[in-house]
Amino acid sequence: MAAPVALAHGAAALAPESGIIMTVRGPIRPRNLGLMLPHEHVLVDFIGAEKVSADRYDAADAYSVILPHLVRARKLGCRALAECTPSYLGKDPALLARLSKASRLHLLTNTGYYGAADNKFLPRHAWAESTEQLAARWIAEWREGIGATGIRPGFIKIGVGGEKLSGLHRKLVRAAALAHRETGLVIASHTGPAALAAEQLDILRTEGVGASAFIWVHAQAEQDAAKCLSIAEQGCWVSFDGFSPQDAERYTEVCKAFRDRNRLGQLLLSHDAGWYRPGEPNGGNFRGYDDLFRVLLPRLREAGVNDTDIHRVTVANPAAAFTVPGRNSARP
Repeated sequence: MAAPVALAHGAAALAPESGIIMTVRGPIRPRNLGLMLPHEHVLVDFIGAEKVSADRYDAADAYSVILPHLVRARKLGCRALAECTPSYLGKDPALLARLSKASRLHLLTNTGYYGAADNKFLPRHAWAESTEQLAARWIAEWREGIGATGIRPGFIKIGVGGEKLSGLHRKLVRAAALAHRETGLVIASHTGPAALAAEQLDILRTEGVGASAFIWVHAQAEQDAAKCLSIAEQGCWVSFDGFSPQDAERYTEVCKAFRDRNRLGQLLLSHDAGWYRPGEPNGGNFRGYDDLFRVLLPRLREAGVNDTDIHRVTVANPAAAFTVPGRNSARP
């Protein structure tokens, strides 16, 4: 597992050559990642787990719609992107590999299951199988690749919801913990409020997993800044990943608050943007990945956040968060 102390006060504590980052085109060294958007999507299908299928869209059409947005992001300075669409929501590793090659961006895909949205995107076996059986599925994707593609995941993606974790969602978190212990992959959990983040961290501790193995996804849904910092003090990654231009003031204040509390080394920033939607004309309304570069980064500089701190949040932190430790990275 990732060491909880090593990341608690900054990504620089993790040696840059201590492992690898697994992209859809194979492993790279953390130092080669570059500026990363750690929570985005290129394709999402909301039809539900029982109906989702690659037959619902033309991969060539999806490719032609998505690629210009990735190329534009690269021109703006992006070098890597974590594609967070889970299984049973339209995850397409083969499409990602094609897009990665054409755009010259490092793209990461995931393993794991998404239990948010009233479990609409969970396969039936998620209810019936044990924690260990679910974890075994995700570990197998790390060892053997996803389906017939041979493409390995770069992180574990789960999703939880509700005011408190249900028994099913607690099982997903425990399965993610077991998979992390075996693979070293970071756990990115669609979460929202601080209370659910705290509950998951408690489960991870019980399973022997350090807080630095956990990304609190959609932390921007928590409106209490003190709670955000309180969770950060436990040592996890805190992902404010829904940026739009109207959020510039809040995100700037968040960055300054994390800096002032010596927690900037745990903050991640992204858009949660995209995405091609199967079933909609021309894939629907695709929102690009521009706003962080055109709006937020200039605003941070105007507010006195220096380039070293910006590099830390956008380059060093994602590299540390998604690094698979050396003892796991060599496994087939």
